[in-house]
Amino acid sequence: MKNKINFCVRKGQFEWRKHVLIRLQQRNITQQEIIKAILKGKIIEQYPSARFFPSCLIFARINRKPVHVVVALDEKNSKVYIITAYIPDIKKFDESFERRRKK
Repeated sequence: MKNKINFCVRKGQFEWRKHVLIRLQQRNITQQEIIKAILKGKIIEQYPSARFFPSCLIFARINRKPVHVVVALDEKNSKVYIITAYIPDIKKFDESFERRRKK
């Protein structure tokens, strides 16, 4: 899945969902940082039965800050949808920001 996501992003075959654009502004994260996170990050969770297309949570460190990005992959049309992005909360994720804490 990651290779297909990277291929689409490098080819410009992606779409910013309105939600993510609002969240980026609120969270002081740039679109360039998110593209970099997608390309350099790793998938830490997969959601194969997501609402419209299989989705995943990508983790990366950008300028030493942890970033999570949720993307969906439309394989049929070779398109990635960037759903949301955020700085993970240490209360919800372990110190690596790659695993959710047990409830």
